[in-house]
Amino acid sequence: MLSSATQAGANLSSDITLIRQQLSRFRGEEVDTAGDGFFARFNGPIRAVRCAQAIGGSMRELGLEVRAGLHTGECELVGDKIAGLAVNIGARVAALAGPGEVLVSSTVRDLVAGSDLHFEDRGAAELKGVPGEWRLFALR
Repeated sequence: MLSSATQAGANLSSDITLIRQQLSRFRGEEVDTAGDGFFARFNGPIRAVRCAQAIGGSMRELGLEVRAGLHTGECELVGDKIAGLAVNIGARVAALAGPGEVLVSSTVRDLVAGSDLHFEDRGAAELKGVPGEWRLFALR
């Protein structure tokens, strides 16, 4: 799963602390950071979506917008890093998320069916370096 936070003109260290608190709350594991982006993994898609939603709410209270993209799939362990097509798909989904949006792949949407999470269809997208078209959904 991937969560990417982007903001401008903010106190980045306090923002990072808030994000890490939410990751801990939802049992996410921080894998990597790059600038103001976070790469995290979870042991379930519902926790990942709820974490992204909570991070967005926390940042919104500070006047900041967060973009989050989520995908789930098999990952490869390369040393202490995770890699593979699922990671690439998550990164591409995150890149397509708009400000204040939690965008998920159809895989995530299908796996959380029956929960109280609701999504709006954003249509099919081609993801750079990923074969085929992917249906994307925004959390409502």
